[in-house]
Amino acid sequence: MADYDNVRIKKLVLKGEKPKKSKKRKKEKEHNDDDVPKRSKTVVDEDAIQHGGWWTATAATNIVGAVAIEFGDRCYLKALDNGLFTLGAPHNQGDGPDPEEIFTAFPINDRKVSFKSGYGKYVKIEKDGMVTGRSEAVGSMEQWEPVFEGKKMALLSETGHFMSIDPEDDACVALRKKVGDQEICRVRTNAARDIVVDEQPKEEKGDLGEVERNYVKKFQKFQDKKMRISKNNIKELEEAKAQGLLHETLLDRRSKMKADRYCK
Repeated sequence: MADYDNVRIKKLVLKGEKPKKSKKRKKEKEHNDDDVPKRSKTVVDEDAIQHGGWWTATAATNIVGAVAIEFGDRCYLKALDNGLFTLGAPHNQGDGPDPEEIFTAFPINDRKVSFKSGYGKYVKIEKDGMVTGRSEAVGSMEQWEPVFEGKKMALLSETGHFMSIDPEDDACVALRKKVGDQEICRVRTNAARDIVVDEQPKEEKGDLGEVERNYVKKFQKFQDKKMRISKNNIKELEEAKAQGLLHETLLDRRSKMKADRYCK
């Protein structure tokens, strides 16, 4: 029978062989099979499951909204009420970060982000290399650039030093310009995949003139019920925004009006 496998004979069915189905029936079957929806494969992120559903950001565009900064295995950067940071205790498998270990990330541009702690202050690199969380607004020193190489990541400060944890006291610092084991970290997020989270503050919606008015309403004391807005040219804000210094400039413009509860 095997000798006939490669022989094409019309309408001849050899003994022991099943009758061949017509091409028409075969095409009909293929067509019907196409109509049946195929099951999509679900990709399970085991790493995210082990971290309470918080998955690892692999690009700067992933770092937006609620995030946690992980050093080592299941240890996260923790905000203290004195404006400093320390490394939190290790978590059990399957647990996510604690509330004090969750930050809100805001994109500055396509490369840099800022982090706000649960105390409402921005993460800043000080001149002595300490990392603090006491800033009311975002300037150049509150901007961080996630640097990716392979599957590893580090956070670069404005001074050119990378964020790390001091092994002596677990304080958060940025002292080295080269990445070593202590500078390797992960930024984890629990945002839905492939969805851009709009974490833009309501005060920043609108044109720059509206943004300034919104912040004046938020922070100014209206003792005489009059709103005081800087008379400086709006182009100053446009240039500041392009340089990533919008919040710092807004704070400076309000401070000159001497009616802001954060600008005295």
